[in-house]
Amino acid sequence: MSTFIVTGGTGFLGRNVLPLLLARVPDAQVHVLVRPASAARLGRLAAGWDGGDRVHPLIGDLTAPGLGLDGPPPAAEHVLHLGAVYDMTAGDEQSSTNVEGTRAVAELTERLGATMHHVSSIAVAGDYPGGFTEDDFDRGQSFPTAYHRTKFEAERLVRETPGLRWRVYRPAAVVGDSTTGEMDKVDGPYYLFPAIAELAKLPSRLPVGVPSLGATNLVPVDYVAQAIVGLMLAPGRDGEVFHLVNPEPQPMREVYAALAHAAGAPRPVADLPEVVAAPVLRPPTRAATAARDLVLDRLGIPPVIVDHLTLPTVFDSTRTQQALDGSGITVPPFGSYADTLWRYWRGNLDPNRHRRDDPSGPLVGRHVIITGASSGIGRASARAVAAKGATVLLIARGAEELDATVAEIRAEGGRAFGYRCDVTDGESVDRTLETILDAHDHVDMLVNNAGRSIRRGVFASTDRIHDYERTMAVNYFGAVRLILGLLPQMRARRFGHVVNISSAAVQSHTPRFSAYVASKAALDGFTDTIASETLSTGITFTTIHMPLVETPMITPSGKANIGRVISPEKAAAMVVRGLVERPKRIDDPLGTLGEYGHVFAPGVKDRVLHQMYRAFPDSPASKGVTESGGAVTATPPAAAPAAKPRHNSTVSKVGRRIARVVPGTHW
Repeated sequence: MSTFIVTGGTGFLGRNVLPLLLARVPDAQVHVLVRPASAARLGRLAAGWDGGDRVHPLIGDLTAPGLGLDGPPPAAEHVLHLGAVYDMTAGDEQSSTNVEGTRAVAELTERLGATMHHVSSIAVAGDYPGGFTEDDFDRGQSFPTAYHRTKFEAERLVRETPGLRWRVYRPAAVVGDSTTGEMDKVDGPYYLFPAIAELAKLPSRLPVGVPSLGATNLVPVDYVAQAIVGLMLAPGRDGEVFHLVNPEPQPMREVYAALAHAAGAPRPVADLPEVVAAPVLRPPTRAATAARDLVLDRLGIPPVIVDHLTLPTVFDSTRTQQALDGSGITVPPFGSYADTLWRYWRGNLDPNRHRRDDPSGPLVGRHVIITGASSGIGRASARAVAAKGATVLLIARGAEELDATVAEIRAEGGRAFGYRCDVTDGESVDRTLETILDAHDHVDMLVNNAGRSIRRGVFASTDRIHDYERTMAVNYFGAVRLILGLLPQMRARRFGHVVNISSAAVQSHTPRFSAYVASKAALDGFTDTIASETLSTGITFTTIHMPLVETPMITPSGKANIGRVISPEKAAAMVVRGLVERPKRIDDPLGTLGEYGHVFAPGVKDRVLHQMYRAFPDSPASKGVTESGGAVTATPPAAAPAAKPRHNSTVSKVGRRIARVVPGTHW
């Protein structure tokens, strides 16, 4: 029976090495050093491997003294040291893992009398120009980053530990699996993929020139894993170093050409002189460097990646090729698997992948929260959005109406889930969002539809500050609370869209609606302000300045409802448009006319609206009585039956005629 101790077994390279090791050594018992929090993850991984029952957690910590082991380690013949920080953008903090961790592993291996298999990196060559053989190590090279330096120091520790038997493996830049494309994170050349994706928006036949930058060296993880296992088990190889590299370095033009073909981007047709790329690779001044770094930051490319895009070193791998001769383990050409890498990145690692619409429809598969969804605009919108293939997550206070709407959508073949929530209650909102995210993983879009409307003149409101507080609680703070609650997960996914149901009254400043208009205007101002902050994260906003809609909310105003009234279904169509096309605003023509008046003739506008104020007094409901003279009942307006609004005024007719020639934004 062979016994192995492995560090970094749950990492990307470790997950590829361990199944091969188990297959090559049927009696192997593998003890993987893991932190307590990672033991369960190791168990899940091992459960998917043939022979996974021979994998055992060895609780410890690579960065702790003595590896954090509570007791004596198992007697092992081989210690495979994969654990390290593989990150060129990291600083000196990686020293505790790459250097001190290696020291502790070397000391353990020497005490056990085992062979240490140390996975180093071609980074040990630093900035050495020219050929670098497998026997080369310290050639007086400099180290441009902390990563280069710590990998060199770690390998030196292995070489200089007295009495230690060792083998060293130096992989080149490791990319995804050549057959599946699987990769665990964006690193190295993957930082350039988004830029190539942007170029793919151009015609693929467009000829482009690629600066002559030099060559790099890329190898797929499956080759590296197979080579490590094959060389570990090869007899008589202690004290040797193996370069796990592509024997033929890949010019950057070749790499770009392969990825451009996979992405459908313009193909290179010529080499451009290096002087073209010099301002990017070697900015002449501090200001030029700052400008370059700002551009790279917008593209999501760390400057250090550009600084080391190509290698000054050519790595000889003669010994490795001879040792693997006849095993069938060879490096595939990059062009033979570039399309596989691209497909996997596009589906799993592209930071903007969540922005792409489903080919079946822009709302298919989207998770959309709609508030106030049990009646009126919310109910009609939920049905319309579900019909477009989205999963609608309905929020409302009334359980009975909410359940009925969910049942109706499901009966129509849609996907709907209802959640009781009071948007004016912070704890209720937090609890509901937590439940939704646990159940559905994420939210793509939010429709802030829940609202409260009060029509009451200001002279009748001097002792009713609570009118303003209640409208703000629902229309402003409720919506803001939901937006703030969803922003972190939208930012993490780099996509999100919010549709706020505002009102044309915000544009026209309709008299007697001061509480309502102020609350909606506040939400407009909040949205317009943060939209400039969230743009680069893919989070956008649409404000719909909705005209009057035939819903229970406008019933108490009765004859005082002025202007055109649309159906909830037409309002829902506007909401769907906001979710699909995502314009900045969708305005009503009459509201746009009022907005123009406020800009170009504010005094005239006040006089016109004052006449409207005098012509349409407070409704009986706003005075606390019904139209028949009785007291208003305790039934909230939202539960009252909707009455057909009347349009019997000359002002209304003239306003509608003028509105026909005034286009609203995105109307």
